[in-house]
Amino acid sequence: MSGGEATYVALSGGIGGAKLSLGLSHLLGNRLTIIANTGDDFEHLGLTVSPDVDTTLYTLAGLVNPETGWGRREETWNFMQSMAALGGPSWFNLGDKDLATHVERTRRLRSGERLTAITAHLARAFGVSARVLPMADEPVRTIVESDAGTLAFQEYFVRDRCQPVVRRIRYDGADNARVTPEIAEALSRPDLAGIVVCPSNPWFSVDPILAVPGMRDALRASGAPIIAVTPIVGGRALKGPTAKIMSELGFSPGVRTIVEHYAGIIDGLIVDSADATVAGTLPLAAMTTNTVMHTLADKIDLAEACLGYCTRPASHRHPKRQTRAI
Repeated sequence: MSGGEATYVALSGGIGGAKLSLGLSHLLGNRLTIIANTGDDFEHLGLTVSPDVDTTLYTLAGLVNPETGWGRREETWNFMQSMAALGGPSWFNLGDKDLATHVERTRRLRSGERLTAITAHLARAFGVSARVLPMADEPVRTIVESDAGTLAFQEYFVRDRCQPVVRRIRYDGADNARVTPEIAEALSRPDLAGIVVCPSNPWFSVDPILAVPGMRDALRASGAPIIAVTPIVGGRALKGPTAKIMSELGFSPGVRTIVEHYAGIIDGLIVDSADATVAGTLPLAAMTTNTVMHTLADKIDLAEACLGYCTRPASHRHPKRQTRAI
């Protein structure tokens, strides 16, 4: 990253995280580091698939399918059609262009390369200027315990379309994971001006990151303001099962639950204007703005709000965390 200018870190997963990451990247370029969730990763058809990492890369590279928010634009499906004709598993679609990413990742992993280095290689190949870092090099797998049994995340999310009732979520392998040197460096830079928790599902996209031993400590020790963007607007999630699993886990699907979930981590929360009346009642400083990102302009506007909020005096954020002056 270039010297002399402030740097920022984003914690991201899912489509919402990728959208805000795109807005941040337009403003920051190579001054942005994105720590991407890899709890969604899994082995499929002999390949290591990293859905959140790839959604981030494709989005920042302008290659993502604009209709779905994931996968490649102008994709073809010859491989999957042939797989289905052979009677193979076809519940998780791998497009022909997307397939090349997974084959190359798997090839490099088997040759002994770290996932961090492989992701950096892919980012360069796609022309992505921001630094995209997987949350760990070691495998961490999000597991959903449900009324339909114990399910790997992609089985729950894609195959079963989030229909089972969630009882508990765990992150297998997290105890063996470590904060990578690249993440440690990004979080300890003297020019780090802020950390943004993207509007991603807290349990499926952010908690796997926080489950990596040493990650919470590294975030706190950074001294930088940590702000989050709520994934809940008007008591519901714009996309995905966030509100559903909140209810199933016994939480009220609202902004207050998000604040409670991130207690001790964040200094402030960005709330959608639809929840402006709630913002003033939270036990945490909150900023209201439009958080619904339909257009590129929406993404950039929200990113600007995040950066601006990071520069507010610490007295306007969480009083329990000591933050470094900007």
